[in-house]
Amino acid sequence: MGDIVVLVPHEEGMTALAAVPGITPLRYDVGSELPEAAETAQVLVPALANGDGLAMARSLPKLQLVQLLSAGAETWVGRLPDGVALSDCRGAHGGATAEWVVGALLAVYRDFPRFIRAQDEAHWDQHATEELAGKRVLILGAGDLAENTVHRLAPFDVETTLVGRRARPGVHGIDEVLDLLPRHDACVVVVPLTDETRGLVDAEFLAAMPDGALLVNAARGSVVDTDALTAELTSGRLRAALDVTEPEPLPADHPLWRAPGLLVTPHVGGSVPSTRRRAYEVVAEQLGAYVRGEQPPNLVENGY
Repeated sequence: MGDIVVLVPHEEGMTALAAVPGITPLRYDVGSELPEAAETAQVLVPALANGDGLAMARSLPKLQLVQLLSAGAETWVGRLPDGVALSDCRGAHGGATAEWVVGALLAVYRDFPRFIRAQDEAHWDQHATEELAGKRVLILGAGDLAENTVHRLAPFDVETTLVGRRARPGVHGIDEVLDLLPRHDACVVVVPLTDETRGLVDAEFLAAMPDGALLVNAARGSVVDTDALTAELTSGRLRAALDVTEPEPLPADHPLWRAPGLLVTPHVGGSVPSTRRRAYEVVAEQLGAYVRGEQPPNLVENGY
């Protein structure tokens, strides 16, 4: 049996996969015609999670696996041809995104947005702030990103509680979340977007959070009911830090922009210089398993 041909959109990927026995990486350029040998490809590494990537996947007659460069797989689930498996890049971006979570928590509790506005006005706005130390943080999600977040919060003397789809040692089940929320100062959302998690953080969920609590969304915008969150922020009862929104990008006239107590960043949690290198390290591990006849460890399943 010959090598497995893998379509790759970046030179970093060509280098990383050339070192994996049993793989022949084949470079393609986004927006250009595929190379002639692409019809033999069994694996596609798409550059983008959009309609172009899906069309490419559907055009490859021997395709058996789509290996993503992102941890989020919602654009692909249920839309690939029969018999084509899907593997995500879980483990590549958790550290950087968890760092964003810590930064967002610190920024809100230490009132950095207000200080920056004062700096823009050359105003010495000296006042006391809250602190992250001693806070009780509920983490909605129990995967790689959640574990990275727990690790990075530990030095701040933060008490963390993990909530997943089902209860297991060290993790509460989602059926317990409404009882847990009132006992926490903040809720960090790091679940994948699935049919189960879409709209999970709804009006009832937000109402269970105590007055003054902070919602941090580093997952996908659609996990949170935007109207319900806007209402809570407008009332001044809750605060939020969002790296993702629904819709995204957030239109300039959207009322969420004007809601008090909100910090917004433009989906940059995992956007750091080493993102692509880390992604291809994970891809190499996944495809190494695949060429050995094993299932890729990150084969997508509908859970969190």
